[in-house]
Formats: sequence, structure tokens, C-alpha cells
Amino acid sequence: MTAAARTVRSRGLAGRLVGGLLHRWLPLAVLIAGWEAATRAAESPFFPPPSDIAARMRDMWFSGSASRLFFSAEAGDSIAPSLARMGFALLLSVVAGVVLGIALGRSERALAYLEPLLQFARVIPPPTMVPVFVVLMELGTQMQVASIVFGAVWPILLNTADGVRGVDATQMDTANAFRLSAAERIRFVIVPSALPKIFAGLRLALSLSLILMVFSELLPGTSDGLGFQLTFAQSASDVPTIWAVIVLLGVLGYLFNTILLAVERRVLSWHRGSSNSQ
Repeated sequence: MTAAARTVRSRGLAGRLVGGLLHRWLPLAVLIAGWEAATRAAESPFFPPPSDIAARMRDMWFSGSASRLFFSAEAGDSIAPSLARMGFALLLSVVAGVVLGIALGRSERALAYLEPLLQFARVIPPPTMVPVFVVLMELGTQMQVASIVFGAVWPILLNTADGVRGVDATQMDTANAFRLSAAERIRFVIVPSALPKIFAGLRLALSLSLILMVFSELLPGTSDGLGFQLTFAQSASDVPTIWAVIVLLGVLGYLFNTILLAVERRVLSWHRGSSNSQ
């Protein structure tokens, strides 16, 4: 490749990169600028400008030293406990949902018997189960984790079972012809074929986990977490802090979803390649 061709190619790549960034971030920048202008003009104490919200977020959570990655001590008392509960609950949901989903997906009779019960449990709003968990476990981390798991496990379980049921019969016949064991069929045939459905359920479970994490921390008796900080700010009429927590939750949700999509694209690259070749 000549130097001129390399220059043209690098400029084309840079142009596509800049165009992609503008396409992604320009609407957000316009929205923030409009929000800033509108709130500055309205001067409402209940709707602070984004610049004031960002300043409050920096003072509360990101004013630490470089050795602590700029996280303040307050971030360890609010953000860290919430993310730890959410992460542990999501891990439990993935393990339980995938294992039970594979078991149910491989047994049509068991799925036929249990699907009405599963669908009934799935449509129960998870917040309505919080009083039950409070009675069974009392207030605390166990109750909060149980509340998140109850809401997050269903999309993973049902999508996994659906993905297992959709495994190509030819692949299963090939596995039988090569006399693969049950564990080998699950590892090499069933799980790879069901991964697109599993990731679809995981995306739903991730958003539900973030919502339920905050809701479980809004209850009286909670002593830490973003939900507790939101309740405390509301009782003190600290509107900038309320908005700071809300914006942080939105940023966390976007960040987690972006990371999950990147992992999904990497893991399922073979699936997209096989689909395009057909």
C-alpha cells in the first residue's frame, strides 16, 4: 500500500470515527444545552441547571485524590454498597436463571407443567413482594438482594428456556451421532445456540436490577446506598442532591448497558458471522 493510499485510508477512518461520535453525542449535547438554558431562564428551585447538578456530583462523589481514582469517601458509603448488592443479586439471577432455564428448556413436559406458574410469578410486580421479604428476612442486605433477584431472574430464565427450545434439531442429531455426553451437549451445542436469547434476557435483567436496587434502598431502616441518599436528600429538601442521584443512576444505567452490549458483540461475533453467511 502506498503512502498516499494509507493517508486516504487513515483520513477515511478518522472521518468515520468523528462522524460516529457526532451522531452519538450531538443529540445529548443539544439536550443538555437546552436543559441548561431552560432552567436558567425559569430559575425554579426544583429544577437546577445541569451545571449545578454536575458540580454537586463532583463535590459528593468525585472530589477524592488521584490515588483513589478521584472517588470521595462518600462514594464508598453510597455508590459502593448499592453496586455491590446489585452485582451480587445479578450474579445469583444469572446462575439460577441459566441453570433452571436450561433444565426446563430441555424438558418439554416440565416446561408445559410449570410455564403457567412461571408466567404468573413473572407478571407479579417485584415491589409488591418487598413486604413479604421484609417479614421473612427483616430489613437489610438479604432482603434487598432477594428483592432484586426476584425481579431479575425471570427474563433470564424464560429467555434461556426459549433459547434452549429453539436449538436446531440438526445440531442435536449431530451431537447424538458423535455420542456427546449430556454435559458436552450443553457446553458445545445448547449454550452457544441459546446465548443470543440469554443476552436478551440479561439486558432486561440489568435494567430491572438497577431499578429494584434503588427501590429496596428507599425503605425505612436502610442505612446506606443511593436509595438511602435519595430519601435523606428528600427529607432535607436538598433538590440538587436529588437530581445528582437521579443523573448518576442514568449514567450508571447507560454505562452498564454499553459494557454489556460490548461483551455481547464480542461473545456473539461468531453468531453474526454465521447469520450473514447464510
